[in-house]
Amino acid sequence: MAKSPAELASLIAVGGRFELRAGGTKQGLGRPVAGATVLDMSGFTGISLYEPDELVLEAGPATSLAEIEKTLSKHNQQLAFEPPDYSRLLGSNSSGSLGGLVACGLAGPRRIKAGAVRDHILGIAGVSGRGEVFKAGGRVVKNVTGFDISKLMVGAHGTLAALTSITLKVLPAAATEETLLLRGLTDVRAVQAMGLAMQSDCEVSGAAHLPGDMTLLRLEGVGPSVSYRRDRLATLLKEFGRSDVLVEKQSRQQWMEIRDVHLLAKGRHAYVWRLSVIPSKSPEIIADITRKLDVNYFMDWAGGLIWIAVPATADASAGLIRGSFADGHATLIRASAEVRARIDVFQPQARALSELTARVKTSFDPSHVLNPGRMYKDI
Repeated sequence: MAKSPAELASLIAVGGRFELRAGGTKQGLGRPVAGATVLDMSGFTGISLYEPDELVLEAGPATSLAEIEKTLSKHNQQLAFEPPDYSRLLGSNSSGSLGGLVACGLAGPRRIKAGAVRDHILGIAGVSGRGEVFKAGGRVVKNVTGFDISKLMVGAHGTLAALTSITLKVLPAAATEETLLLRGLTDVRAVQAMGLAMQSDCEVSGAAHLPGDMTLLRLEGVGPSVSYRRDRLATLLKEFGRSDVLVEKQSRQQWMEIRDVHLLAKGRHAYVWRLSVIPSKSPEIIADITRKLDVNYFMDWAGGLIWIAVPATADASAGLIRGSFADGHATLIRASAEVRARIDVFQPQARALSELTARVKTSFDPSHVLNPGRMYKDI
């Protein structure tokens, strides 16, 4: 276990193949890394900087999300992109670490309003696959001239560098929240209602549809503002039927379950996909899939995100899933290691994008020593 950037750099510079691991809760995301030595990153832990007045936090990648969220809550602040906890979905015993969150680029329902992880990262420090220590970004928002390397690390699944420090922008937490609830809508009507809500000036911070049950629209802020926007939104959506309201405690619980994909976590036998598509196309995509497969699903991000559980087969129905849409991408989130090693876990890239990805990988890790094959077989 390395405890300093210099020590980590010396280990990587020796050569070999390394699987980066801190808590290991995200090990089931992406393709399995075969024949690699585990590089223990748990020594890079703890919050090294937190300035509530400046809305900045810096921590080691092995720092638990639970510790970070507890620290932020003392000052009524939060990671606004709403980090999900996939422990129940993936069968782990922890919500994970900051490094895993950044490496996988995970964001929750508030992403449609607050942005993704890459929109909140300010700076990073780490060691490249060349064994070189480097830093990028800083502690303020407007600090970049040229290529923003910090954002490049988000969603790279540890294939570019071993991060030793991460700096994030934090934001004030909402004073309260309520959720407007519509019942009995078809997928088509639900997407219409969510689209209308998102286009309004009601500042909806979450829009999801649970088929056969309810369509949910979250409003956050100070109490009077939430109440005003709730009534305004109910009036705007009256053509979709009578609406109910989930008060703060009920609303938080419901959105936590959506964020953490509890609806599809039961029964480890099913494989789970996450589809990112054009929101208006989601009903026809779902209809095409359900005509051919017995599945469970729900929509998030106003229909732009579809979570879908399919029967456990040798190919996880990859061809059928990816053949159901023309624009977007599908990521296999939960499946056996054998299946994840056999098929494309991530959406296959067009040739030009694949070549660009390979060039970026070569720039940071020319010998492919860091998490080799985690994202694609040859990268």
